[in-house]
Amino acid sequence: MLSARKAATVWLFLAFELVLTAQIPLLSHVPVSFYPGVENDLGQWDLDQAPAVNATGHLVFETANSLLQHWANTRYRIGHTIVPGTIPVGTLLYHGAITGPHLPTSLDWVAVEPEHSLIFCRGPIETGCWHLTLAVTQPMKVLYFDGNSAAKLPEGTMDTQDLVAWSEMKPEWVNNEEQRIMDLCKWGEKYGVNGFVRMQMNFEVMICDFTSHMEVVSFLNLESTRIEIGPGKDLPDDLDTGERACLCFDIGLIYSRTSVHHVYEGMHSASWRENYPGETRIELDFSGLVSFYDTALVPSLVPRRVGLERWDHRVGGISSGDIERVRDRLAQALVRPPVTTSGIDWKTVLRVVVDRYASRLEMMQYLSNMTLDDRSVFDQAQQVQRRLRTVLLPYTVFAARPSNTNTGNATNSWAEPVFRECATSHTASIVAHGTTLTPSEHLLLQAVRETTHEICRVVTKMWASGLIVGVDPFYPPEQRPRADRIHTLMGEWKEDVTRLISWLDWSVWVKCRPACGIEEMCYLPTWPVGFFPTPSHEDDASPFQDSASLWPDPKKGEWKRPQPKCIRRLEPYGF
Repeated sequence: MLSARKAATVWLFLAFELVLTAQIPLLSHVPVSFYPGVENDLGQWDLDQAPAVNATGHLVFETANSLLQHWANTRYRIGHTIVPGTIPVGTLLYHGAITGPHLPTSLDWVAVEPEHSLIFCRGPIETGCWHLTLAVTQPMKVLYFDGNSAAKLPEGTMDTQDLVAWSEMKPEWVNNEEQRIMDLCKWGEKYGVNGFVRMQMNFEVMICDFTSHMEVVSFLNLESTRIEIGPGKDLPDDLDTGERACLCFDIGLIYSRTSVHHVYEGMHSASWRENYPGETRIELDFSGLVSFYDTALVPSLVPRRVGLERWDHRVGGISSGDIERVRDRLAQALVRPPVTTSGIDWKTVLRVVVDRYASRLEMMQYLSNMTLDDRSVFDQAQQVQRRLRTVLLPYTVFAARPSNTNTGNATNSWAEPVFRECATSHTASIVAHGTTLTPSEHLLLQAVRETTHEICRVVTKMWASGLIVGVDPFYPPEQRPRADRIHTLMGEWKEDVTRLISWLDWSVWVKCRPACGIEEMCYLPTWPVGFFPTPSHEDDASPFQDSASLWPDPKKGEWKRPQPKCIRRLEPYGF
């Protein structure tokens, strides 16, 4: 029996070897230098060389990664990206008829969710309102403006639209939506653009011609969802303070308690598109993406961002020459077929990087932030080191080992091959075939390269430091390092990972902590719910007096820098 088992074991081993030798790899592992120009690009592989202060690759990366996602574009309202796209056949769109039972025939707005369009379904309780459902019958060519681009605010939310429509920004026309849609559609007509996608409390489409590319699914007389009360009239007595905070909407109506519920449900429907993959009913063509963070395309904005946080970035101040270059780039993108020349799925390329690093960096930050005594600090450092090693494991070439003479003050140059392999792993093959890329794709490629370069620089630096100090479980030291040295290492790690997370500034890390309960939802201050201008006349102020005190000036505080918080999904509502 024993000899039989031995024979079987030998047979399995030989069979396994035969299978392995029969497999011919599509491409054996080659060093990064196999790809010409990759190894020596992006500067030296210096673990101590941080990115330039005015670098924008990480900003292009995060804005592109956040396209059509409600959460990120609510957090940063001022859009910096314009992208061509298509609404596919079969997509349902919705329109609340403010003017009664009349089908729109030319320029007007549609929503992607009925909860949004029903807010505009206007009519008295006695006769109800009219609500239109449409289906796309031909691929609809659109242009998407990122950010909170339908928020009628003078702080810059409509800057990119103004540049397309009028070649200049007109903050005094912030509420002139009829002129805006007319001039945008007039501009887009020569490029076959059927509509413009923006985000308000949810995504909407400015339709240039209701008689084209769509058909009517239904036009229903529904129960009215609101009571019309002018701004000079008293509010219903049954509204509590929290509900009064969301009463001012962009079409100047005040809501009943039932309507307040409907507004909250509209906000809830927007939460379905908060994070990746975002609004999937609009398919973007990344090969035509235009970014105002593109320093080659829009150099005039570089000095205007110096020293500013991202909240304060504006398109205002752009030169007339840069405006024309942006419009020319858009025109070139719109006349090309709506597919990437290279065939690269940029949305996935970006997301793979976020998926790979986001949760691990968050965990490292959590572990490095703990206050520890001398007895537990070694075990905690090993926890961090294990995670650093896990991140770098696919790139830890066997030859990358410190010499026996390495000290804590060494340059850690022995780890540079790991840094290089990590930083180029997502882009090396794309770089090698870069001649097929559009200008927009070259921008995206550089954004991925700069972002992964910095992630891998910091992670490799942290891992190498941990190995040298002696907290790596794979290479245990003969003697455990002193506690003070480990505390110093943990402090350096904390500083490194905190600075990296701040630089990346991914919205995936912005969340309610602790998580909201079942009766709540995580909320970022969202125009227009609760967002209204300070009344300019005493007579106009009285209806809003109770709610005005709930919100700070829109130029500062939580409107300027939105922070997540839990709000109720059930009555009594409140912020």
